[in-house]
Amino acid sequence: MEIKESSFKIIVKANSPKNEVTGYDSDRGAYRVNIKAKAEDNKANIEIIRFFSKLLKKRVRILTGLKSKEKIIRLGD
Repeated sequence: MEIKESSFKIIVKANSPKNEVTGYDSDRGAYRVNIKAKAEDNKANIEIIRFFSKLLKKRVRILTGLKSKEKIIRLGD
């Protein structure tokens, strides 16, 4: 996976069988992501940060959407 922007939008489906990027939703301008962790007690957000940090080999943080399926991720910082 190659992302050239410093921030990008994702749509998360929590409680999935495995962590994976399933594709790009061009209508919403966001990557669709499946995450194993449940969407409770911030577990899915932590798993998203771990997954993208490992995948992109960069520091990652969630800018917006901590309590939403739609999130904006920032690289670097």
